Amino acid sequence: MNTRGRDVVSFVNEANQVIKEKVDLPAGYSLKWTGQYENQQRAKDRLSLVVPAVIVLTFFLLYMTFKSASDAFLILMNIPFSLVGGIVAMYVTGTYMTVAAAVGFIALFGIAVQNGVIMVTYIKHLRDHRSLEEAITEGAFTRLRPVMITALVASLGLFPLIFATGTGAEVQRPMATVVVGGLVTSTILTLIVLPCIYLVWNQWRERRN
Repeated sequence: MNTRGRDVVSFVNEANQVIKEKVDLPAGYSLKWTGQYENQQRAKDRLSLVVPAVIVLTFFLLYMTFKSASDAFLILMNIPFSLVGGIVAMYVTGTYMTVAAAVGFIALFGIAVQNGVIMVTYIKHLRDHRSLEEAITEGAFTRLRPVMITALVASLGLFPLIFATGTGAEVQRPMATVVVGGLVTSTILTLIVLPCIYLVWNQWRERRN
C-alpha cells in the first residue's frame, strides 16, 4: 500500500491506534509494518546516534583548530541558524520529515559550520593589529563574498531538485528543500548575527578579565 498527501509515519501511527481500538487479534497472531516505514524507523534510530556524534566530533575538531572552547561553541551556533530556514522551508512547501530530509539537515550543518569557520578565522586574524570592533566590522564585510559564494553554489546546484517530479523525486525534493531553505537563514544570520554575538561575547570576556 502507498500513502498520498501525508507522511508514512503519521499514517502508521494512526492506523495502529485504529487497529488497537477496533481489532482483536486471535491468539498466536501478530502485526508488523515493513517496507518504507520499517526502513525509516531503522534510519531514525541510526541518525539519533550519528547526529549527536557528528556534533561532538565537530566541536572537538573546532576546539583543536582554535584552541578555544568559546570559539568552537560560537561556530556551532550556526547550526540552529540553519535549522530555522530548513524547518520553515519544509512547512511552506508541505514537505514531511523523512530520512532524505534528515540527510539534508546533516549536509546543511556542514555548510553552516564552514561559513562560521570562514568568518571567525578571519576576525581572529584581524585582532592581531586591530581593535575588537574594527576587526569584527572589517571581517564581516571582507568575508561577505566568500560566505555568499559558498551559499549560492550549494543553493543553485540543488534548486532544480526542489521541482523534481521523476524517479527518485521523493528523495531529492525533501533534501534539496531543507538545504536551500536552511542556507538562506544560515547565510543571513552568519553575516549579521554571528559577528554581533562574537562582539558581545568578547566584550564580556574582556570586562571579566
